[in-house]
Parts: sequence; structure tokens; C-alpha cells
Amino acid sequence: MRLVILGGSGSGKSTQAQRLCKHFNIPLISTGEILRTAINCNPAEAEYSELNILGENAKPYIAKGEYVPDEMMIEFMKLRLSKHDVSSGWILEGYPRTAFQAEELDFLLDSWQEKLDWAIYLQVPEAVMVSRSLGRSLPDDQPEIVQRRVEVFYDRTIPILEYYDRRRRLLTINGDNPPEQVQHNILTLLGNYSQS
Repeated sequence: MRLVILGGSGSGKSTQAQRLCKHFNIPLISTGEILRTAINCNPAEAEYSELNILGENAKPYIAKGEYVPDEMMIEFMKLRLSKHDVSSGWILEGYPRTAFQAEELDFLLDSWQEKLDWAIYLQVPEAVMVSRSLGRSLPDDQPEIVQRRVEVFYDRTIPILEYYDRRRRLLTINGDNPPEQVQHNILTLLGNYSQS
């Protein structure tokens, strides 16, 4: 099973990604985690040398709270998805963040004779995204930053949803339910589609 989880800040992406990974027993690939590993890895370890170089290049963007450029993120993904622990599948959280990245991911998978099963979009009202984000009380969850993040999310995500919808790879789930219900709805839809 190869899945992409899409949703705004506070939509429950991380929670559902973790639950689905446990359910399918496949690794969660989170862009935040990849970037942290790349920035903090030991350059002396051979398997991390490429990652470390990418991490160094990504640092200035992360420090300013900006998105890492597409080309750089695509390289991170190539490295991560070529590791042996993902041979039976994976769940991507926080990637793709642009329609260009979505297309590049498809090209990459095609070159390996693989394909994405589904992009799962956790749809929650904007007010819910904002209130959930503010409720987390993380340092960068200030009202104006949260509002900006929501705007950026809509600007960037609508084209990704359209991209997957055209390819009949999009499942839209109401994320404004308790986590157990959301997971149940995702698994029901995945089950229905895998039998059809």
C-alpha cells in the first residue's frame, strides 16, 4: 500500500498517518522527519552523506520558516524511497506539497514500475483547522501565523487535489470526526476500492 495523506494544519494528518502505518505495518515517511534527520545526521556515516549535503542546503529555508524548494524535496524523496524498508509500501505525510511535486513523485514511481495507490485528503472546515492549530499551543501556532498557513495550504493544495482527482487517485474524507471514526472511514473506502 502506497498512500499520500493530505490536509491542512490541524486536519489530523499525523494522527491518521500513524494509525494507518500501524494498521498496514508500513513505514511513515514524514518530510519534517526527513529534514530533521538530514540536518542532524552524522556526515561521517556513509549512508547519510548525500542526505547531509541536502540537509545543509535546506537549512536556510527551514530557518526562515519557508518551504524547501521543490527540486530539493524531490531529491530528499528519491533518497528516502530508495531505502530497503519501504519495499512493501509507505505512507507519505507532508509531501507532495505542490502539484509539481505530485507529478514528480508519479514519474519517480513509474521509473521503478511502482504506483501510488491513493491520495487521502482529510477535509476539515477552515475554522476547525485554525482552532485545532491554536489549541496545540506550539510556539509557531500564533493566530496570524496559523491564518497564513491555512491560506498557503489552500493556494498550494487545491492544485494537488485536482491533479489526483484527474487521475482517479483521490479519496476525500471528512476529517472533522473523532480519530477512530476517521480511520474507520478511510479503511472502509480503501477496502471498497481495492475490491472494485
